[in-house]
Amino acid sequence: MEKNWAGNVTYRATAIHHPATLADLRSLVARTRRIRALGTRHAFNELADTGGELVSLARMPKEVEVDSSAAQVRVSAGLRYAQFAEDLDLKGFALPNLASLPHISVAGATATATHGSGSGNGSLATSVAGLEIVTADGELRTINRGEEDFDGAVVNLGALGVVTGLTLDLVPAFEIRQYVHEGLPLGDDVLAVLDGAYSVSLFTDWSSDTINQVWVKQRATDPEFVPPGTTPADGPRHPVPHMSPENCTPQLGVPGRSFERLPHFRPEFTPSAGEELQTEFMVSRQDALAALRAVHEIHDRVHPVVQISEVRAIAADELWLSPFHRRDTVSIHFTWIADAARVLPVVSLLGEKLAPFDARPHWAKIFDMTPEVLRSRYERLQDFRDLARRLDPEGKFRNEMVDGLLS
Repeated sequence: MEKNWAGNVTYRATAIHHPATLADLRSLVARTRRIRALGTRHAFNELADTGGELVSLARMPKEVEVDSSAAQVRVSAGLRYAQFAEDLDLKGFALPNLASLPHISVAGATATATHGSGSGNGSLATSVAGLEIVTADGELRTINRGEEDFDGAVVNLGALGVVTGLTLDLVPAFEIRQYVHEGLPLGDDVLAVLDGAYSVSLFTDWSSDTINQVWVKQRATDPEFVPPGTTPADGPRHPVPHMSPENCTPQLGVPGRSFERLPHFRPEFTPSAGEELQTEFMVSRQDALAALRAVHEIHDRVHPVVQISEVRAIAADELWLSPFHRRDTVSIHFTWIADAARVLPVVSLLGEKLAPFDARPHWAKIFDMTPEVLRSRYERLQDFRDLARRLDPEGKFRNEMVDGLLS
């Protein structure tokens, strides 16, 4: 029985395929009635699940092709970010941002608009300049930025085909210094703190009206930013109280390459044993303070079942199914204990509390919004539905979750 990383989803697929060549993948897709791509299994809901068949790209050739003149890299879709970030650095380049976990695959992260932090930084999907995708008939299609379908194809939820390669925009390599500060009051200056450095994360367990930790990741050439009212940590910290920081990226202001500081966790360590569930809601920046206060109103329900909550800022984009579509965003993330019976009622309550702010959930994490509510929060969903029907008229790549969204 195959499960996701957290162990809360058992895949129903009748087979999991591991093609070793593009020709094998194209043949597989063409002859299979229902199929979906399986990445690094970091989805906490049924997004990757199917009653048909699954395909993993883990045995496909590993490709990293840097075009220095264009400041772009073409990578095979199954690569994890940790597998090529150092290669980019050695060639003088970097991705503008990275997620907290470098263990996730490029295709899975971009298809779900997974993100890092920074009010001037978009999600990982905004680095995509082009993608190569095997469509329902087994054909390989390339969709590049500027083409009519591009903004709909990047954040695709696996509903358009199997992505085999992506071209990503790069920036010159840079260094980051990481500091942790403790004891930030939950007040009107939260947005200013999120804007205070290249990437900022706020961690709280909702035990009080004080944010436990502020993780500041600033360019090594920028002056040090100290969040007002906080105290510098006197040693390395883990986001979850009382956990060892040994698997966290270096702190205390020691400069390091961006790929060694922007993630919270080091690639050579598994950040946990999967003993957790996750939920994340995105609200407009202008609603962020009110949304945080709404969560605090039910902190007595949240605190007993949350390990830690993370608050981050993400810049707006034009990608149709991105939770950041046309609005600068603040995300409120929850890492729960691994007890669904206790957690799910709190997730439902959070959805109710954040409904006035048109909160959009992370596609790959736990939420219970109805398809009708989801459809009301994405103005380009009809366009995506049309694109999916054009590329996959028989619904080969759909599952129950996607069907509910696109019906």
